[in-house]
Amino acid sequence: MSALPAITVVTPSLNQGEFLEATIRSVLSQEYPKLEYVVVDGGSTDGSVEIIRRYEDRLHAWVSEPDEGLYDAVRKGFELGSGEIMAWLNADDLYFPWALETVASIMSELPEVQWLTSLNPGRWDEVGRCVKVDRVIGYARGAFLDGYYVPWGSESNGGWIQQESTFWTRSLWLAAGGRLDDDLSLAADFALWSRFYDHELLYATPALLGGFRLHGSAHRSDDRQTYVREAGAALEAMRRRAGWSRSRSRSLARRLRLMELPSARGVVARRIGYTAHWVVRVAGRWRIDRPRFLHRTAVETYD
Repeated sequence: MSALPAITVVTPSLNQGEFLEATIRSVLSQEYPKLEYVVVDGGSTDGSVEIIRRYEDRLHAWVSEPDEGLYDAVRKGFELGSGEIMAWLNADDLYFPWALETVASIMSELPEVQWLTSLNPGRWDEVGRCVKVDRVIGYARGAFLDGYYVPWGSESNGGWIQQESTFWTRSLWLAAGGRLDDDLSLAADFALWSRFYDHELLYATPALLGGFRLHGSAHRSDDRQTYVREAGAALEAMRRRAGWSRSRSRSLARRLRLMELPSARGVVARRIGYTAHWVVRVAGRWRIDRPRFLHRTAVETYD
């Protein structure tokens, strides 16, 4: 038990009483022994505080007071915790029952993994049923720079980094500035990923970790436009920091759709593809595999 890393999970909430209890239970029911669970309520008037009080003896901390919005609440929650591993889960989203133990196991066994997400981000319906699991072939810094992971972006074809399934170390958080861009309304998660990539690779596991709840107000078209605009600005800032320029060979391969040709797929991926970092379970241990990919198909090159 003493070797397990402490995990700080923050749930920000404002008038999410319809979903909040299910979110809290999805965290606490895992019975992870070194959990610091912090709920930050923005002064709800819908009965959320009564829900939080039912669980306060199992919470590391909680507050209910006005704040400056979602990202201010997340920041406040992280300041109340000290866990070696960090994450936040919004008050209408859910973890899978094994998420915390899986993350702790991977990051304890493989100390090079400072930042972890799932290759299979989930989606829940309004009543908490898992109704869809998407598939992402892999994550790579070069692909991020090329715009692969901007949700709804014009160049996105690699999926996205799902915030509900993503965990990181406190040392990485501090190296990336120890902050969220609270001047952004929706894409502070993407901006955080861009700063994380300045320091560490993103590893991904096929294990299901978390999911986004689909309900009436989720992903409105105007929200999508705002997210794409904010994420695009963060991506451009990262590109300037990295001195990025577009790869002509990759652009040509995409235009010619070479990855859709079985005879060309392996050669193209090995020569100009990105390198993903999968964390897979083999013979009772976690192992890192490094497949190459350019589109949604990978060529496995285990090393």
